[in-house]
Amino acid sequence: MANAVIFGIFLLLIGSRVESCSLPEYLHVNVPQFFKAGYVITTADLSQCDAKSMHLSLTDDRFTVTRRGEIVAARPVAVLASRRTFSVWAEDSAGPRSEMVVHLDCATQGEVTLKRVKRRWGPPPFNILENDNGPFPKFIDMIVSDSASTHTVYYTISGPGIDEEPTNVFSLESKTGNFFMLQPVDREQYPVFNMVVQVYDVGTHRETDDPLPIVVEVDDVNDNPPTVDGPILFTVAEKSEIGTLVGTVIASDRDQKGTDHVKLRYTLLDRLGMFNIDSKTGDITTATNTLDRETQATYLIPVQIVDMDGRPKGLHTTATATISLSDVNDNPPTFKEKSYAVSVQENSKEKLILRIPVDDKDMINTPNWISQFIIKKGNEGGHFRIETDHKTNEGLLYVTNGVDYEKNKIVNLEIMARNEADLTGTTAQWNSIPIKVTVGDVDEGPEFTAPTVRFHVRENTANGTVIGTYTAVDPETKSSNGISYYKVTDPAHWINVDKNTGQLRVANKIDRESKFVHDGTYNITMKAVDASMKTGTGTVIIVVEDVNDNRPTVLPGEKVVCENEDDSVVIVAEDADQPPFSSPFIFSMPADSDGRWSLTRFNDTAATLTHTKNIPTGIHDVDIDVQDQQSLSGVQTVRVRICECRNGVCLAKQRSVTFGPMGLLALLLPLFLLLLLCLLLIFFCMTKGEKRQIDDSGDSGGILLKSNTEAPGEEVDASLINVPTIVDPVSKGSVKGQMVSSGWHDTTLGGQTQVDNGFYESNVLTTDTQDYFSGRYDSQYGQHLVSSGVDIDSRYLAQNAGFLHNWQTNGRYLQQKVAILGSEEDARYADDITHSYRFEGVGSPAGSVGCCSDHADNNDLNFLNHLGPKFKTLADVCTKK
Repeated sequence: MANAVIFGIFLLLIGSRVESCSLPEYLHVNVPQFFKAGYVITTADLSQCDAKSMHLSLTDDRFTVTRRGEIVAARPVAVLASRRTFSVWAEDSAGPRSEMVVHLDCATQGEVTLKRVKRRWGPPPFNILENDNGPFPKFIDMIVSDSASTHTVYYTISGPGIDEEPTNVFSLESKTGNFFMLQPVDREQYPVFNMVVQVYDVGTHRETDDPLPIVVEVDDVNDNPPTVDGPILFTVAEKSEIGTLVGTVIASDRDQKGTDHVKLRYTLLDRLGMFNIDSKTGDITTATNTLDRETQATYLIPVQIVDMDGRPKGLHTTATATISLSDVNDNPPTFKEKSYAVSVQENSKEKLILRIPVDDKDMINTPNWISQFIIKKGNEGGHFRIETDHKTNEGLLYVTNGVDYEKNKIVNLEIMARNEADLTGTTAQWNSIPIKVTVGDVDEGPEFTAPTVRFHVRENTANGTVIGTYTAVDPETKSSNGISYYKVTDPAHWINVDKNTGQLRVANKIDRESKFVHDGTYNITMKAVDASMKTGTGTVIIVVEDVNDNRPTVLPGEKVVCENEDDSVVIVAEDADQPPFSSPFIFSMPADSDGRWSLTRFNDTAATLTHTKNIPTGIHDVDIDVQDQQSLSGVQTVRVRICECRNGVCLAKQRSVTFGPMGLLALLLPLFLLLLLCLLLIFFCMTKGEKRQIDDSGDSGGILLKSNTEAPGEEVDASLINVPTIVDPVSKGSVKGQMVSSGWHDTTLGGQTQVDNGFYESNVLTTDTQDYFSGRYDSQYGQHLVSSGVDIDSRYLAQNAGFLHNWQTNGRYLQQKVAILGSEEDARYADDITHSYRFEGVGSPAGSVGCCSDHADNNDLNFLNHLGPKFKTLADVCTKK
């Protein structure tokens, strides 16, 4: 056909929705690739719609729809792609809005004359239908660049669907620009494709136009049924009100959002009618208030979800909702028996006498099931108690305090059972049952007429006075025959008890001020014993009445007042008795008072004592008279110390002091220390060495210096001590002759001396000195004056006259010192013994240089080779610089 052939296909409304304005779901119309404005595409049958309330609308403004259902082009339209898609919406007052998807398909070349139309370089997005069945390749549209009018061009395309995943979905003819679809596409996986088309000159291979973005949108088809998100598990309380929300079924659809493909409708498929569901929201609610967990605890409800807003052609899914009923306390505990009877022996204590089982239909081990038992009646005496066995939920009835058979032979109890939680959703009440308790008789001990008895007794009551009688009776016979009485406790031994009658007599003086009386009462415990040796106990409370048997007494302690007149001190008195036998007190001075003191009332228990005349400082005893309310009085002595005061403060306390042993020791200790010091000084004086005077005439220049130091001596100028050089004609100037003629020799050099009249003689010279001056110590002296085989001439002697004089003087001094040392006891040559001195640190490496340290070895001169530091020190001193 030369003109466009239009096939209008409209479906009748579905039987279940005939009452609403409904359109077919899809409509495919073959149209030419280009048609002008006013072109009627097709006409929809709207006979099922209400003409007055009907409303039609389109999603593509290139088309319009009339009220008769004609779909008309509003402006020229080019359908170069294989399919163009838009929607028509119809709605009236009879039902929901209905959608019809219109697909415009281009006619084939056999049906429509193809006419090439120049396309602008920027076409709108192309639309393809998902899951298209082909045949493939399927023409989509022709892409033409404006540069094709001036150049011979070819086209290339790239992007997803071409050379990127998913590949080989589309293709573009290089020379013609025809765009084809090669295989079906799943919109839920690839809803849109973005590609780029480029155009090049055939000859130069240069782009003749800007790259063209190509967008291919995949139109949705309803190919995905709804899916339920997660398990459908709900809980609702039993006996809930109608309309109580149970839960919401949540489902989803993978199809395109905003279309009927994802509009879901919910339906319950059960026939029980216990629950309802909202078809749009999926909310499940209760349809009755009779849900009973004890009858059925769980419901399995099938739920159907349909897309396409529930239309018959919609895809659907069925799921099962599990609804559990939670427990409420709508069942009170019930007793298994209607009543109970039990027996118990009298005087039984803390004994289980009955187990009471109950039934409860509520959930086990919850507050709705756990029972609590209450004794509503019959336990006014407090003899019973009831508890719950948490394992069995039974009631446990105990007798706690012994029941007296003589008073209660039968006890009727009423026990009620309830739960921890209150009743809900029921009109039932808590249940109660009666329990009959029969008390058995036993042979009991005697019982006193009362558990306690009180007797009033005045203190100081005469011994033997009867204060009362406390008796007991046998509970069975109500008789006192054969009962004996004994004391159990009597802390102060004030009471005697008659064994046969229970009579109480005063045994010792009763004193209300005793420590055994508390708050004016004194308690004793008595025991009654019958013929069968059964016992009973009771308490006697003696109320001790006060008498005026205590005089007021002044509180002890010394009082201090200043010597100034009118100075006073407060005197406080106390009385062990109670009013009216105590305060207020009356203070007064005795009749024989000397008038130097006066008393003034201060309060009920105190008075002010003032001296009215000048009284000397010191301690004074003042007598005062204190009376209680009953004129019981006594003279009290108050010790008052009068002292000199300044600014109201006593300057010094005048009071006697008694020394104890430690005080005497403190006084004698300084005297003992002084005596010890004197003895120590005497000891030092007696042990001090005798001083000897040594004449040190002239400036000898010797080496002995006055010093108190124990350290090495000061350095001595060598010029002060020189070796003597006396030339004797006999000896021809030799050193040996000089030493002999000089009249002395140095003992430290091995020479020997003879003692004559206590002085050392020096006219003997041994070979030791000869050896010394023979040159054996040449290496020590170097260029010394003394050398081996060298004589000293007269010129040297003349040049050193001063040296000779000094040497002789020192010699004489040393001779006197040696004589004194030789006079020591035991004929010692010198005081070369160990003495105690203060420690001065490490000793000298030179050791001792005493005069006789080497005396024992006088025949061997080898010691001269090993004198060490001692000899070196002397050699350095004697060396002439």
